[in-house]
Amino acid sequence: MSERPETRVEPLPKTGVFRQVGELLGALRASPVAKTLLGLVGAIVVVVALTAYGQIELNSWNKPFYDAISRRDLNEFVVQVGVFAIIAGVLLVLNVAQRWLGETLQLKLREAVVNDLVGRWLQPRRAFWLQASGPMGAHPDQRMHDDTLKLCDLSVNLGVGLLQAAMLFGSFASVLWVLSKDFSLFFDGKDHVLPGFMLWAAIAYAVAGSLVTYWVGNGLISRNAERYAREGELRFSLTRINEHLDGISLAGGEGDEKRRVAMHFGDVLRATSRVVMGLTNLTWVTAGFGWVTIIAPTLVASPLYFSGKVSFGGLMMAAAAFTQAQSSLRWFVDNFSIIADWRATLLRVSDLRRMLAADLEAQQAGGRIAYEEGEAGALAIEALEVRSWTGYDQLDAPALVVRRGQCLLILGTPGTEKTLLFRALAGLWPWGSGTVRRPAGETIHYMPRGTPYIPRGTLSEVLSYATEPANYPREAMVAALASVGLQRLEPSLNKTGRWESELSMDEQLRLGFARVVLQAPAWLVMDEAFSAFDDDSLELIIGVLGELTNTGIVHIGSPGEARDRLFTQVVHLVKAPDAADAMSGEQRA
Repeated sequence: MSERPETRVEPLPKTGVFRQVGELLGALRASPVAKTLLGLVGAIVVVVALTAYGQIELNSWNKPFYDAISRRDLNEFVVQVGVFAIIAGVLLVLNVAQRWLGETLQLKLREAVVNDLVGRWLQPRRAFWLQASGPMGAHPDQRMHDDTLKLCDLSVNLGVGLLQAAMLFGSFASVLWVLSKDFSLFFDGKDHVLPGFMLWAAIAYAVAGSLVTYWVGNGLISRNAERYAREGELRFSLTRINEHLDGISLAGGEGDEKRRVAMHFGDVLRATSRVVMGLTNLTWVTAGFGWVTIIAPTLVASPLYFSGKVSFGGLMMAAAAFTQAQSSLRWFVDNFSIIADWRATLLRVSDLRRMLAADLEAQQAGGRIAYEEGEAGALAIEALEVRSWTGYDQLDAPALVVRRGQCLLILGTPGTEKTLLFRALAGLWPWGSGTVRRPAGETIHYMPRGTPYIPRGTLSEVLSYATEPANYPREAMVAALASVGLQRLEPSLNKTGRWESELSMDEQLRLGFARVVLQAPAWLVMDEAFSAFDDDSLELIIGVLGELTNTGIVHIGSPGEARDRLFTQVVHLVKAPDAADAMSGEQRA
């Protein structure tokens, strides 16, 4: 029983990109905007298909246009310029429509993905367990904000680009086949027919480029993922400094914080430099193929021209068709760095979603505390042992029942983890043994150690947090503030502010008890809620709690004269016998 509890969850097994995409598509199908997404995708397919058709017409336009130039036929030249204007105008409209549809798809896609992640993250106790799940729980805010934004943008851009490439290749492949279906090479004294020569040349050229690109740039996926992780640590460090400027300034800790920021920034620079090196190596391939592509279409099509099988206009048409087909096939080469970035982002978002979908509690080793619904008006705790860092802690009253309206004080002996007991009663720390029977149908208000959580909003929203402000009349809010000596805040009930910055620590603590007075919960469970008060404030708070005659109170803390007047029952949190023996044995050793 004395083993150290594990609070780290093993990393989820790596899954392939198709599994990750499938899971993400499953989330999209369940989204309220699923029909909108499907409609936008369908519209984009139609627009891209029309664009591909327009580009086929534009490619066909090359032959009469350049033939007119070669014949010096001015009338035909003017006619073909008019045809070009019509085709280009239609393509312009299609381009604008595609841009609007793509941007709207990004917006709706992000709405669906973020709502899915946030909905899973803010399920009861899940965010707390994720925080304790190891590296996977680090910086979920970045994964839900920055990573989802990048993932949605890249997914739409790459998806539309791939769709365009596929349609263009399908369209121009037939053009290349028709142009070179009778192509032959003369050597060894006879003609050798190579039907579809230009098509096969385009495919071979693109495949060679794709294979070399993948070989050179494959490491960018892991390098990008590492860079995003380091960026998250730097941002967290900067945010934490901004939230604790008073403590840092008073302690003169600017130098220490500067060193920490420099350390995290150094990690970012080193991770980014590895990405830069990978992109540099990749540029040798992508840029090299780009320069060769300038002349490759003409070189491939030139045998048709020199053999007299096509005119000069036909040569330009064949070269343009080869360029379109080859550029479609080398989409992978041109976009590999973006694909690597998308793959790294997908990995982070998919892993977070799978972790949120997993049973985080079940992945922890050890026994569980049983949580049951008991009779109304009574909180029962039976044979409770809480798994702590040094073994197990237990109450010296094996069968404890607190009735509504009674006040219980739990005193922790040295070496016990009082905060873990508080979390165990709240259901946030279920590791241990025993049973907690909560009163059926009755609200339990939990007040953790330190200043209470104060959301950004109006003071009315702060007082009524987790419920609706409309549930409480203004007079009740004014009375609750007055009961804890915060009358001065009455004019600010409808004011929005960052109250954790505008109020002193003492006032924030009092505000937490004003929330209790206003909401009047059936039960109040506190963890060291009095230690930060001075004597006068403590007397005031004890008096306020003493008037909550219909509220059952459980306080985990330390004894004191004022507190002794409030509590009618006292029990102790002690080390379980085997844990205490193990500790004493370690000390003797």
